[in-house]
Amino acid sequence: MNFKKKFALLGTTALLAVGLMAGCSDSKNDASNSEVLTVWGMGDEVKQLPKMAEEFTKETGIEVKIQAIPWASAHDKLLTAVASKQGPDVLQMGTTWMPEFQAAGALADMGEYIEKYDNLNPDNFFEGSVETTKFDDKYYAIPWAAETRVLFYRTDILESVGYKEAPKTWEELEDAAKKLSERGDNMYGLNVDSKEQTLGFMFARQNGSQVLTNDGKPLFNEAPFVEAVTYLNDMIQKGYAPKQDLGMDVSQTFSGDAIVPMFISGPWMVKAVNETVPDIEGKWATAVLPSGKDNNFSSLGGSNLTIFEHSKKKDQAAQFIDFMVKKENQLKWLELTNAMPTVKEAWNDEKLAGDPLYEVFGQQMENSRPMPLIPEFEEIAQNYLKHFEKIYLGGEDVQSELDAFNTETEKVLSK
Repeated sequence: MNFKKKFALLGTTALLAVGLMAGCSDSKNDASNSEVLTVWGMGDEVKQLPKMAEEFTKETGIEVKIQAIPWASAHDKLLTAVASKQGPDVLQMGTTWMPEFQAAGALADMGEYIEKYDNLNPDNFFEGSVETTKFDDKYYAIPWAAETRVLFYRTDILESVGYKEAPKTWEELEDAAKKLSERGDNMYGLNVDSKEQTLGFMFARQNGSQVLTNDGKPLFNEAPFVEAVTYLNDMIQKGYAPKQDLGMDVSQTFSGDAIVPMFISGPWMVKAVNETVPDIEGKWATAVLPSGKDNNFSSLGGSNLTIFEHSKKKDQAAQFIDFMVKKENQLKWLELTNAMPTVKEAWNDEKLAGDPLYEVFGQQMENSRPMPLIPEFEEIAQNYLKHFEKIYLGGEDVQSELDAFNTETEKVLSK
């Protein structure tokens, strides 16, 4: 079954839900029957969005209604909106959802607005973020907030094993992890997060894997991918990384003598370390990821701003998005929510360029790419985690498991 057929069935279900709801509530489009621009945002950070909307209204006179949607229910609500053609004018869209809702015809082509509003020019944004907005050579979104992964490390403890700087290559990373694990029982060098679905794909790309061919065939049992998984598994089997979840948070693993003095994570962890491990101020840092055989690519996620295809106020919606991605407003959003800007120029501001912890994220963004932009990727990533668990925990052969994973993925992609 191809994706369009699958979405048609989902759409039918959603329409039935709309029909049932009509008897007990007013299902009229919030936006189409008023002069107010409706914006759907996801997650806790959207609680701050009314502050930005007030500034937009002062500047343009356009009233804005913000509706906060929990991530847990956002997907179903979007399906219902698409099926009923009744929804907001502006939609915050997680980058991994872009393929599904673009293919469903839910998102407006941004071409004419990119030509009209200078701040929407794709050249203003990081290449990896722009990739998440582009389908069939057309743009269906504008990058808004980004997140990527970097290396967090204890500077004092790495120096104690001979590293005055963060490891720069896979070889150095393994060597440092080995030396750090030799500090004593139950001490480790690096956390290999076995629940993080992007980690294996990220390391595979660093090792030269294309992950999928240009025509969408998986390459998970080819040498670059197999070598990357072998590298991660070896870290665990040799005791350089914990085999099981230690059941501790960063305040326990990164403090004091640091049970795990290196880990890979995103920008939210800067605040977490500062707030929960204050005793190590000045003794930790962030660094771009070490390079594999080919590059040091990190994963790239975040969210985009899109215009709902069935909106009656597309130009006002484009004005709102133009306002939100101005450099100064990206920096305001950073202050309000800690969300990383997607506009390259914002990273030259002293707030980011002058902060050595955050400045690294800007460097890494230049070498960050989204996971494959296909609707099936979430299922594929979950399958990867199951096979990786069989390898690192069950002791299964890496090549055999990845052969099975590749075959499984071919079936997923052929449905």
